[in-house]
Amino acid sequence: MSIRWDTRNKRWRFEFDRYLQGGRQRSSRLLPKGWSQAQADAFDRTETARLYAIAAGVEQADPLIDEAVKHYLRDKTGLKSFRSAAEHLAAIAWAYAGKPMSALPEVARLVASHTAGAREGTTVKPATLRNRLAVLKAACRWAWKAHGLTTNDPTTRMQLPAVRNERHIYASRQQVGQLARAADRRDVRVLILLAFYTGMRLGEILRAEVAGGDSLVLADTKNGDRRAVPVHPSAQRLLKRLPLTAPRITLQRGFQRARLRAGLPHIRLHDLRHSAASEMINAGVNLYTVGAVLGHRDARSTQRYAHLQHQTLADAVGRIGQKSPHKAGTPHKDKDHPKVA
Repeated sequence: MSIRWDTRNKRWRFEFDRYLQGGRQRSSRLLPKGWSQAQADAFDRTETARLYAIAAGVEQADPLIDEAVKHYLRDKTGLKSFRSAAEHLAAIAWAYAGKPMSALPEVARLVASHTAGAREGTTVKPATLRNRLAVLKAACRWAWKAHGLTTNDPTTRMQLPAVRNERHIYASRQQVGQLARAADRRDVRVLILLAFYTGMRLGEILRAEVAGGDSLVLADTKNGDRRAVPVHPSAQRLLKRLPLTAPRITLQRGFQRARLRAGLPHIRLHDLRHSAASEMINAGVNLYTVGAVLGHRDARSTQRYAHLQHQTLADAVGRIGQKSPHKAGTPHKDKDHPKVA
């Protein structure tokens, strides 16, 4: 058998290394987490037979991308973003249809360079092209990992276009107050203030549950983790107004009216989340803590706010060479780092 238990990763591993038809066939794959031995044995039989077929010239060694897409669309119907993923794959089918997995790098370059929209005179944004290729990459990786369609990750040489489309619009506390006063619905006013004083997304505020009267709990976040979000003392009284029962579109349209009335048409609702991060950083909070408050799993998501730390860093550098207010040899007390008993 080619199956063994990988003690380091706590998963089954398929390893194949044999000489077939005068050539050496090698394959090593870590099987999905949670698979039983029966599932691993079934994969062993299927994959071993496939490798023998390839060596004998019976099966195509380079499967088509279309086959990977079919597997993905059949297996991933439970995804929240399934409809969007299916639309993305359909939009670039012209580029990958009938092409083998080995052509993925070429397909990626072709899609990235084709910016013309479906309607004449329109263009596709770089971020949209990247999202489409990201879904295609996920589909091909799934076909490799879950179905053994290829012996190695077929997406290793697939390059996604770089996109820099971050917004750097930050509302001040005074502007947030203007927006709240301009709102013609109480629930929209609550939404505006909570978005600013918690840094939460619209969907998170709608799903959140009140805990202890001073925080909100998200059982299912964008990253899939349970998250508790402390609420600023100035906004804790608003928790009595939750949950917000109005339809999402009603709240969004209410915010649009409020920003026009407040004379701040350039501010979007999601900008209030970025504004919360800006306020924390300007108050000296480090990026790691800001990322934790916002629920960022990847530190790269928080790096978009790195430029806001300039003044904090400048203040730190300005302290170089300054004389200490404490006498030499006298230990000073640090209230932020109390002595551990």
